[in-house]
Amino acid sequence: MDIKVGDIVARKSYGCDLLFRVIDVKEKNEEKEAILHGEDVRLIADAPFSDLVAIDEREQQARRKKEKELIEQSYKLFRQDYHVMKQKMEYRATGGYKTEKDFFQVPGRVLHLDGDPLYLRKCLDLYERIGVPVYGIYCEEKDMPEKVGGLIEQIRPDILVITGHDSYSKSKGKVTDLKAYRHSKYFVQTVKEARRKVPHLDQLVIFAGACQSHFESLIRAGANFASSPARVNIHALDPVYIVSRISFTPFIETVNVWDVLRNTLTGEKGLGGVETKGVLRTGMPFRLVDELD
Repeated sequence: MDIKVGDIVARKSYGCDLLFRVIDVKEKNEEKEAILHGEDVRLIADAPFSDLVAIDEREQQARRKKEKELIEQSYKLFRQDYHVMKQKMEYRATGGYKTEKDFFQVPGRVLHLDGDPLYLRKCLDLYERIGVPVYGIYCEEKDMPEKVGGLIEQIRPDILVITGHDSYSKSKGKVTDLKAYRHSKYFVQTVKEARRKVPHLDQLVIFAGACQSHFESLIRAGANFASSPARVNIHALDPVYIVSRISFTPFIETVNVWDVLRNTLTGEKGLGGVETKGVLRTGMPFRLVDELD
């Protein structure tokens, strides 16, 4: 089979349930093997060429259409929640009185580290659509622990996202063994380095993890939210929905974990966390510069 880097494929042994992008080709025991990144989920895998089937453009388009429908549904639910939050903020900002005075909002700034440049682009597009200020960095998972400290000092974010690709391999150890995971150890190290810079959970909100990541280790390291409690795959855009909710929640309010998870594409099997304060600040009055002349 003629498979090359960049092709979209599926694994026959898994019933072609997920689409993957071929990112590298190697030889193992005289058989060609592909290194795969999930197209819609943050999973890294490897598979022999004999287990792969190329996905034609028609099938890709059909699957993308279904995926887009799921994304739009999550976005719609998020906007509904945001509308309710905004009404509460307006009431609080005006003291409950109807007024013509304008107020302004300062949502939390996000530093998003991503081990996949294509996923990073998708996430940045969604951040922009939602209205979250974000600084995105492509960084391989193994390099994140070394780089995160300097980036925190430079960007001074309110929220940090540490994500990319991950997977659990039963052949490498028990589900509790961090060594049995492809990139979880790097995510854990990165969280620890970030907490050396900002120890308090409400001064820097951290999301960490990808598909099947070691949830317990990430939470113990200091993440507010992480994946994956049931070791399932998570969607590429799930981190965006989680931190956007935090970004638009006032700093005087505590976010209920379920309220954060219910609008994600994966839900509580793939995502979890601890109660966390929001980071949004509201001020007034707001006037355009030309109104001051």
